[in-house]
Amino acid sequence: MPLFSHRHNSSALPTSTTTNSSYSAKDQKLHKLNSKISLPILLFSLLSIFFGLAGIIFAVNAVRRPSPLPVYRCGRSEDTFRAFYSLSDSGKLRDNGALLDRPKLLGFVGIQTGFGSADRRAALRSTWFPSDPDRLLRLEQATGIAFRFVIGKSKDAKKTAQLEKEIDKYRDFMLIDVQEEYLKLPYKTLAYFKAAFLHFEADYYVKADDDIYLRPDRLATLLAKERSNPLTYIGCMKKGHVITDPKMKWYEKSGHLIGNEYFLHAYGPIYVLSANVVASLAAARNNSLRMFSNEDVTIGSWMLAMNVHHEDNRAICDPRCTSTSIAVWDIPKCSGLCNPAFRMKELHNISMCSKSPTLPPDDR
Repeated sequence: MPLFSHRHNSSALPTSTTTNSSYSAKDQKLHKLNSKISLPILLFSLLSIFFGLAGIIFAVNAVRRPSPLPVYRCGRSEDTFRAFYSLSDSGKLRDNGALLDRPKLLGFVGIQTGFGSADRRAALRSTWFPSDPDRLLRLEQATGIAFRFVIGKSKDAKKTAQLEKEIDKYRDFMLIDVQEEYLKLPYKTLAYFKAAFLHFEADYYVKADDDIYLRPDRLATLLAKERSNPLTYIGCMKKGHVITDPKMKWYEKSGHLIGNEYFLHAYGPIYVLSANVVASLAAARNNSLRMFSNEDVTIGSWMLAMNVHHEDNRAICDPRCTSTSIAVWDIPKCSGLCNPAFRMKELHNISMCSKSPTLPPDDR
């Protein structure tokens, strides 16, 4: 028996050793395989945790950080007045707690000005045009009309820097994306109407020059008048001989397209377009509208093509202050006031200009 038992144990030993070695090799392979699989998983898990934490931190900061304030830009135009009030967070331009992106107005008046007209703007601010944002806002609230100086861009860095100082002080500009050049006035006018339409929802849009004396209260009375035609063009209407001599003022390079006499159109220093008219201009491509040399003729040609109602009103081109005058300038002697920086203040000191009563709506 012992011998048998010994032989039995001896014969079993090699089998047991072989089996253990086999399992040991399999374990090692599985361990290596698991190591290869677990390393990418580990890295992926760590990256997921990292991005998850980053997302949580960003979300917390976004909630804690105040919302960015609006800058009141439309395309490349900017209303510096509304940008000022949005930054001041005064609530004066708010409706039900929210700043209005496109406020509803009776009218919007863009005073066309240039880089060399600082003296004219100063004269206006010392007379009928308010000289600080709060007074400008009160005028808007009293009349339903917003007023801004409208200016384009200059390649002159010094002129641009001087304008920026004036903007910071008064905040009463609408900046538009067009180069300031006298020969490009039709392009500036179109850019103005497009920008004004994008920034404001008004019943009427007024183009005015910076060398006329204006009564905002009487202008509001004129604009508030009931009109049956939604396509309206208000101004001091004129006709005249087409100037085809290059040596003469008001030379019209494309005069051959017009003929001997101009069609009916308004004088350039001030005119009014109704909302539907301006909406059509705002939707037009720049190169789809004929540009003549003179801005008033250019606008008149567009109005002719659009089949608008021409409303002739001599109260907005009065050569002297009267009980009915809305805009005063030296027609026909000058296209605006002659020596405007001086004449603006002179007119403002006349009671009939600055202090006479506003006419009731029925009288306009």
